[in-house]
Amino acid sequence: MILSGEEAMLDLGRALAGHVRIGDVIALEGGLGAGKTTLTRGLLEALGLEGEAPSPSFALVQPYDVPEVRLPVTHVDLYRIDDPAEIAELALDDYLMDSLLVIEWPERLGDALWRHALRLRIDIAPGGGRRLTAELPEDWKERWPQI
Repeated sequence: MILSGEEAMLDLGRALAGHVRIGDVIALEGGLGAGKTTLTRGLLEALGLEGEAPSPSFALVQPYDVPEVRLPVTHVDLYRIDDPAEIAELALDDYLMDSLLVIEWPERLGDALWRHALRLRIDIAPGGGRRLTAELPEDWKERWPQI
């Protein structure tokens, strides 16, 4: 899928918001400036967040809870993590019990990424658009075509 411009990336996030569930993991892969945070902002906006969501690059973990959003979301940015052992301290498994987990830079998890994660790879395409590649786990195969 090719997305042209920031609005298209926000729209994809908005579309995803209609299909996410507590316990889902959305893993966003792609280089700096690819649009991972923009996609997440669209998702959070569609879930009811007012104002712009900050990038969690420095906080690492940014939770959003009801009534701020209609479904709890935990936005994680692992860019600054060098050692997968550091991730254990974040206790990300705990968020899956009552939240949607959106992870930027999931490759920092190594082999620890959940098998049920929706993996979205965002690459900058020639001409400035974005090429989106989705790796669908079983429980997303029925939801994805609706997006």
